[in-house]
Amino acid sequence: MTDLLIYRTNDPQGGLRWLARMDDKVYALPDFQLSRWLAGSVGRVAEAVRELKQAGLVATPVGVETLSADNGTVMLPPIEADQEVWAAGVTYERSREARQEESADGGDVYARVYSAERPELFFKSSGWRVVGQGAHVGIRGDSSWNVPEPELTFVINPAMQVVGFTIGNDMSSRSIEGENPLYLPQAKVYTGSCALGPAIWLVPSEKIPQTTIRLQIERGGAVVFDQSVHTSRIKRALRELTEYLGRANSFPYGAFLMTGTGIVPPPEFTLEAGDVVSITIEPIGTLRNTVMVV
Repeated sequence: MTDLLIYRTNDPQGGLRWLARMDDKVYALPDFQLSRWLAGSVGRVAEAVRELKQAGLVATPVGVETLSADNGTVMLPPIEADQEVWAAGVTYERSREARQEESADGGDVYARVYSAERPELFFKSSGWRVVGQGAHVGIRGDSSWNVPEPELTFVINPAMQVVGFTIGNDMSSRSIEGENPLYLPQAKVYTGSCALGPAIWLVPSEKIPQTTIRLQIERGGAVVFDQSVHTSRIKRALRELTEYLGRANSFPYGAFLMTGTGIVPPPEFTLEAGDVVSITIEPIGTLRNTVMVV
């Protein structure tokens, strides 16, 4: 069967609901709850995904246009309030370099964590704080240097099995984190700092998928930044990241794990209000958000 993408939407006809897409067919998932589905996928991920696909083969399509904002549909982040978003840092060589560039003390701590056995993991957002496709992402008013961080994001069930992937934007204040590494929570966790979407690509895997992440930033209608990186550049393995996240920790409703960024704009670049940030990872699609000051 083909790839399966699931979306969380709010539209005038169907209200708040989850939709699934296979090729050009879109169908509703009645009574679907991500938390419940993730719990039910434990030990049987491939079977749980296959059941959703089989349901789609006999469902009545609702139309691809249902996913269009032109029809009044609001694309919500594909996460529920019960899930948490965590993030891994310094998983790409470029991320290590950027952290060292921003650090007032030269950033030796980031060089050490890049090569250390234990990865850097930190809490990013509660599910209810996450923004989705078309919503505003934030830059802090007390920060002078702000960037988006485009990241392949794991979707994990309570048994720490990866059931699929989505696109994440780990909005970050480089000036605040660079001042002192202990300011990481303030640099990473604030209103509008976490975006996910537009869909979850349900594909059970024990390896990071081989795909390209593209970041494009527009300002005043013109492209001011455009760069890509391949996921093969991630230093850490999928099981390494999920195993450490699950150590002495539990996620009864599942979790999302951002896997770090390999794209960092140059030191002279900072986001401005009104910028449009687009992150593309196929086959998931493009996560697009407009920047505002919070």
